[in-house]
This record gives sequence, structure tokens and C-alpha cells, in this order.
Amino acid sequence: MTEGGHGRDPSASSAEDAERLAAMAAGDAQAFASWLADMEPALRASLQPFAAVADVEAVVQETFLRVWHGRGAIEPHPKGRTLERLAFTIGRRLAIDEARRAGRERDVAAWAEAELPALERDTSPDPHLRAWIEHCRSRLPKKPFAALQARIDAAGARRDRELAAELGMQENTFLQNLSRARKLLTACLEKVGIVLSEVMP
Repeated sequence: MTEGGHGRDPSASSAEDAERLAAMAAGDAQAFASWLADMEPALRASLQPFAAVADVEAVVQETFLRVWHGRGAIEPHPKGRTLERLAFTIGRRLAIDEARRAGRERDVAAWAEAELPALERDTSPDPHLRAWIEHCRSRLPKKPFAALQARIDAAGARRDRELAAELGMQENTFLQNLSRARKLLTACLEKVGIVLSEVMP
């Protein structure tokens, strides 16, 4: 947004970005409402290519709801405009999910690429994704967390039987905990529009 809209650009300098994130993390609903009012037109416009197969209004509202509910786990993007980037990411993923459910699989890749806002045409690692994965991983129960961490640390160089033994588990129990960890991680990430199978094949 520029002057003449809601009076404020949803993007922000690094200092403003950090200030806004801190306010929202502390539960400042007014700071969130102010950003939402400025961000909504841009988000809605970015979702128009999906209007034929997705309820854009529902996607917009769900996107803002997820940003608010996840505010405590949002980490600043190194290039700034953190909330704007996050809203575009969540909104796009929700819309793509609806398109897939509508059987428009062939169109998804073209839309996701062609309609990607210029702000998001960035090949650098996504700090939001890393932050959400770490947030969700930290919420895993002790044994599923331990099994998942052991598998990650091993990086495929050790057998599950060995890893299970080190954790004091039977191999079958170890695999059950791995499966549980993945299911819990998937459910946690899906709450913010991240499909685990798309980012961690």
C-alpha cells in the first residue's frame, strides 16, 4: 500500500519490523489490526488467480487467523517485511491446497510461479519455515522427539537398530516413535499452512 490507502505501507524498516513483531508476540491486538488493515488488499489481490477454485475470502481470513495464532513463533526475516512475506506464503499455500482439492493439480504449479508476488521471488532459505519446524519440533513429546533427533543426527549413516539401542528402545518402538513424531509435526505445521511432504520429502 502507498499513501492514500489505509495510510501506511504494510512493509516496514528493520526497526519497525522488529517492533511490530514484538508487539504482536506480546498480544497487542491493535498492532495486529493496524497491519491487517494495510495488508489485506495486497493479500487479496495476490490470491485472485485462485478465485475460480478457492474461496478467496475464506483464505484471506484463515491466513490472518494463522498469523495471529502463530505470532509467538514468528522470527524476523533477514530482508525485513516479515509479516508481509509470511502472509503471502500462508495464503498461497492455503489457496493451492484448495485448488488441488478441486482437481486443478495441473494449474497449481503455473499459478504458484506466475502469481508469486515480487517480494517472494527469493531463493534464500525461508526463515519462517525453519522457525515453524523448530517450533513444532520443540513441542513433540520426549520419546518421539528423541527418535526424530537421533534419525536426523545419524543422517542415514547408521541403522535404526543401533539408534534404538542407544535410546533404550526396541527397534519397533523406535519406528513407532518416529511415525508419531512425523504425524505430530505434520499436524502442527498444517495449522499454519505448511504441508510437510512438500518441504521435507
